[in-house]
Amino acid sequence: MYPFIRMFKELYVHRKAPRLPLTGTHVSHHRCWPWDIDFWMELNNGRTLTLFDLGRIPLARRTGFWAVLQRRKWGLTVAGSCTRYRRRIRPFERFEMRSRAVGVDRRFVYLEQSMWKTSGECANHAMYRMAVTGPGGIVPPPELLAELGGAEMPPLPDHVQAWSQAEDARPWPPMSES
Repeated sequence: MYPFIRMFKELYVHRKAPRLPLTGTHVSHHRCWPWDIDFWMELNNGRTLTLFDLGRIPLARRTGFWAVLQRRKWGLTVAGSCTRYRRRIRPFERFEMRSRAVGVDRRFVYLEQSMWKTSGECANHAMYRMAVTGPGGIVPPPELLAELGGAEMPPLPDHVQAWSQAEDARPWPPMSES
């Protein structure tokens, strides 16, 4: 089940947090609960992706992105993700989540998120390509940036550009066995 209560808690906790620039980093603190684990007694890989919402949504509110989405009646959807898992997060372990936008291209907004153990080790890292959607389909990022007061984004890092190009080269729909 989606962690609605945790999301409401995060939105409440960060309701008065200072506004962030579009590329600012939102930092939040969490705990791995028993319902987040898998058979190997660690944070489940799928649950990790769900928990990253707990950073993305407050980030969107703090940067003003959320207000634009609501005003224009636009939606936000994950168009792709790439995740690295490097360290286990165990039941009841606390961790820090960091979330930030890294840039845009002609179609997508790119975000990165990571979870950090109290030891200072990075447990996992995810890159997301997010699409803003409106009645006509995907909203071009320049239109979104104009709505954010003409905000500018830095060029995409090389590794993000390479990932995006690899995603664009991947066949869609995938081949079927029949």
